[in-house]
Order: sequence, then C-alpha cells, then structure tokens
Amino acid sequence: METTLTALGLASLGALSVIMIVLGLAAPRQENPVQSRLGQYAARPRTLEEIELQQPFLDRVIKPVINSLARIVTRYTPQRSIENIRHNLILAGSPHNWQASDFLGLKGLFALLIGGAVLALLFLYQRNLLFTVGGGLLGAALGYYLPTLWLGQKIRARKKAISKALPDALDLLTICVEAGLGFDAAMAKVTEKWDNDLAQEFGRVIAEIRVGKVRREALRDMINRTEVPDVSTFIAAIIQAEQLGVSIARVLQVQSEQMRMKRRQRAEELAHQAAVKMLFPMIFLILPSIFVVILGPSVPIIMEVMGMGILGGG
Repeated sequence: METTLTALGLASLGALSVIMIVLGLAAPRQENPVQSRLGQYAARPRTLEEIELQQPFLDRVIKPVINSLARIVTRYTPQRSIENIRHNLILAGSPHNWQASDFLGLKGLFALLIGGAVLALLFLYQRNLLFTVGGGLLGAALGYYLPTLWLGQKIRARKKAISKALPDALDLLTICVEAGLGFDAAMAKVTEKWDNDLAQEFGRVIAEIRVGKVRREALRDMINRTEVPDVSTFIAAIIQAEQLGVSIARVLQVQSEQMRMKRRQRAEELAHQAAVKMLFPMIFLILPSIFVVILGPSVPIIMEVMGMGILGGG
C-alpha cells in the first residue's frame, strides 16, 4: 500500500514538474527596456545597396529599363500619337497608373524581347541572313503592336462593364433623389455602394465638383473619359434638365427605363447571333465527329466487300 502511494506521489510530482516547465517556456518573456533601447541605437544603418535589394524586382530592374526605352521611343514618336495614347489610357481606366511615356516604354520593351527572341531562333536554325533579319524585324513590329491590342481589349471591356452597370446605377440614383437627396449626394451614394468602373467615374465627378468645377463641366469630362453612348445620353438629359428646371427624379426614371430596354434589346440581339456563331463549330468540329462515330464501324466492312469484289473480278 505504501509502495503504491509512493509511486502515485512521484508520478504526481513528475507531472507537476512537466506542467510547470511547459508553462514557464510558454509564458511571454518581458523584454528588458535597457537592452531594447541599446539595440535600437546600436543597430547598424542599412546601406543604399541593401535598401535597393529590398525593393521588388519590378521596381529595381523592369521599371528603369522601361523608363530608358520610354525616353528613346518618345523622342521619335509624334506628339499626336502620344496624345492618342494618353486618351486611350484614360478610356481604359488608367491601368497601373501608367502615363503615355510608360506605355511607349512597354511597347519598346516588348519589341526588343520578341524581336530578339525571333532573331535568335532564326539565327540558330536558319542560315539565310536576309530571312533572319526580316523575321527579327517582323517580330519586333509584332511586339511593338501587342500592347496596343491589349489596351484596345481593356477599353472594350471597360465600356461594356459601364454600359452593363448603368441601368442599376440609374435605379439607385432615382431612389436616392426621390428620397430627398440631391443629385451630387445620390452620386456619392452610388460610389459608396459599388466598386466598379462606373462608380469610380461618379467618384471622380464628385471630387472635381468639390474642388470647384461646375457640375455640367465635370459631367462632360466624364463623357470624354468613357465614350459610352448610353452615358452620353444620360448626361445630356441631366444637363438639359438642370438648365430647363425639369425634375431630375423624373428624368432619371425615364432614363432608367430606356437603359433597361436597351440592355434587354442587346441581350436579345446576342441571343439571335448565337445560332449563327454555333454554325461554324458544328460544321467543322461536331459533325465530323458524329460521322466518325456513326460511319467508323462500317469502314472495315466496306473495305472487305470492296476487296472481295476486286478479287472476284480478277
């Protein structure tokens, strides 16, 4: 009996010791304020090279190359083309906050990369110097044009997103104005509720109005930044209602109904085009597969019959 009690006591002491050790190791240690202060003052300041190496690879390498190429390309690019690129960047929503010079540098970088890659491949596998140089120049031209294609796709996607979001935004504007809010406050409510391209444009209009620009001028600038026909119609109706003293709530209600009707008509038009778009995949992909599945098993039989006929005739 005494042996059992002794064993239980030793086991309890061992378990208590383990628990105390674990709690001691897990408890947060209080840092000595004197040591922490000395560590702050005694720390070696980072060198300029260490600071630069902590930056992302894009900021350390890619951006300086793009800026260098931008200066070269901008020097030989007409001012009209630069203004056109600047306007297209605005239409695309200013992706990555790029300026026209940055975009020109990106085009130059793509031209060098693709042109150099094509030139190297042709130099390794093609001994014709004229063909190699021509292929490199063609690859450089393709690389120079690829960012323009990407920017055009961004512009089309942004216009489509704005046209799709406009009827719902007009409904919210109508509800807010009918509830007693002013038109500026209603636009602020749209900006607060949503985070899309149209809401960002409304937010920019509000910011321009707050810094002193006239509302109709800010709205006209929104037309130039979007170039969406539905937005132009809506803003023209709002400016006219403001000038003539017509109720903005009624104008918003009519515009909302018209925009919803246009969106439904666009959906119906796309639905009617679906049959024509499906025709080519059916002819070139689906029907040949069906013919192979249906007529495939009969091909050996036909070949056997034809072979027997040829032997019988011989």
